[in-house]
Amino acid sequence: MDAELHPDRFAGERQHMVETQLRARGIRDQRLLNAMATIPRHEFVEARYRGQAYEDHPLPIDAGQTISQPYIVALMLELLQLDSSSKVLEIGTGSGYQAAVLSKLANHVYTVERHAELARQAADALLQLGLNNVSVATGDGSMGLAEHAPFDAIVVSAAAAQVPPALFEQLREGGRMIIPVGPPEAQELQLVRKQAGKALISLREGCRFVPLISG
Repeated sequence: MDAELHPDRFAGERQHMVETQLRARGIRDQRLLNAMATIPRHEFVEARYRGQAYEDHPLPIDAGQTISQPYIVALMLELLQLDSSSKVLEIGTGSGYQAAVLSKLANHVYTVERHAELARQAADALLQLGLNNVSVATGDGSMGLAEHAPFDAIVVSAAAAQVPPALFEQLREGGRMIIPVGPPEAQELQLVRKQAGKALISLREGCRFVPLISG
């Protein structure tokens, strides 16, 4: 079932989220705003948190992970400048919400989750919403998915001490990666562009993510 065909009781809250948390804070990509007004975020949180699904904060999910604050999702994805032909790699599937938003913006989304149960739940949720252009893999996100590289864009939803070399290698020339970098207590988003094989890094907002675990 496609989310657009099934209006739900959260539609008003979702639109309010888009206007007050995203557009009001400077998110301008209309395709992204439309995607976040469409994807039912409440389907990607635990039942006990469903009433908070459209509030302006992260929420806990299984395996000690979190679903990011809507604004952070929007900010990260807007910086990637995606179009309908983009091939995207997401590191840290979590509940699958960001992959669902990405599915509306890109041609195909590959997403890697190290917790097998989370990966399974995310794949089920995406399938139920009829989002068929997302491939969910279980594995070490810091190693990426070399067999599907190069990627036009990479989004990393866990904090690393530095940009993982394997991920930068899998970014196509001219591609963009957004990744939180820094110690566990505080990181900053880094926008990494690949130009002439080198990393051009722009520092963005401060943030706080769960750590990227390798191995």
